[in-house]
Amino acid sequence: MSTGSVEVVYRGIFQKTLAKNICRGVVFAAKKAGKIGIAFGRYSDSPERNGIPAKQFAVVSDTEEELEEYLSRYEPDNNDVTIAADDTLCKGVESWAWYGLQPINKLLADGGTLLVTSTQSPNRLLSFIHRKGTPYNLALVRSPASFSGLWVYKDDHTDVRLLGALAKVAPHIVSLEAILETIKEQWKDDSKVQSAKKAYGATESHPVSAEQGNEEIPYEFELPGWKDMEEGLVIRGISAEAQSITGRDDGGYVPTRNTTFKKFSTRSMRPVINFDTCTKCTVCWLNCPDTCFDVTPDGFYDANMDACCGCGVCEAVCPVADCITMVNEEAFDGNDGQWEAWNKDKEAYAGWLAEKIANRPPRAHGFHHVGQYAEEVKNESA
Repeated sequence: MSTGSVEVVYRGIFQKTLAKNICRGVVFAAKKAGKIGIAFGRYSDSPERNGIPAKQFAVVSDTEEELEEYLSRYEPDNNDVTIAADDTLCKGVESWAWYGLQPINKLLADGGTLLVTSTQSPNRLLSFIHRKGTPYNLALVRSPASFSGLWVYKDDHTDVRLLGALAKVAPHIVSLEAILETIKEQWKDDSKVQSAKKAYGATESHPVSAEQGNEEIPYEFELPGWKDMEEGLVIRGISAEAQSITGRDDGGYVPTRNTTFKKFSTRSMRPVINFDTCTKCTVCWLNCPDTCFDVTPDGFYDANMDACCGCGVCEAVCPVADCITMVNEEAFDGNDGQWEAWNKDKEAYAGWLAEKIANRPPRAHGFHHVGQYAEEVKNESA
């Protein structure tokens, strides 16, 4: 007997239908092979929020008893395959302050496969992915992240292509034949069957050694022993003094923030700021829903990249053209602020800014009008 499990890590709301379709497809395909399976969602807020990492799971077993035994575990920590539906999730997953920032491969079994939708190279992705300490495989489905936005599902075949790739990297869970039959039956679209076949053949798999990956140590915590536990649920608050705006040694000031909770795992885009054109109007600072702007000693507003969730409100409300521009998160390696770099070398910063804006990969959250996707496909094939 054997049990196989797949987790799909996706961005809340934006990719929920995508993740659900993948896991449902796994279960339907397993049934065609005489197995039993179940698909379900966990680790997400209810209701899910824009961009926050969430998960869907699919578990497949030979028998019902084996499936029940596997599901009785509190936390599946040995998934055969982890699917990252957006490659910027490779920087880490934070389920809205439940566990702190966790590696994308944390729940992946030794020797398992991390399957990523991406146009980036394996080495580039490994510069983000935390070092696991045990060998595993990194597989790529070549395409940009599929975002649909709120309640609109962008049907661009990403779900069936990932199912085809899954059959390639984990044939013990689902076979290609069962996947193709399921797609034809459930999706009723021969073009999607062809997309799954193509993805099966094109999927790249690269071995990753125990020493490869980002050396950063993820957030860690210790559960209290029974002698240390307190009555009820205790969440330590911030003192009244600490809640006020705090000064900085250099004359600027920043709002008090949680030192553990990092919102950047929610972000698929980040703002870059042209301080040379900034008028210090305060509009970005006032409208930021996450209070991510620090006030600099000279009165500018610098986005704190640990606190920024990438919502794009600052770009939308800024009255100065091209002063704030949202750029794909994959273009950045760290979370350093931008004002210090600008203040140190304005000419070098101007070149950096121009490069980021000019070379930013496209990133869109959904449709602007009915029929837009069909128009995009037509333009791409022209």
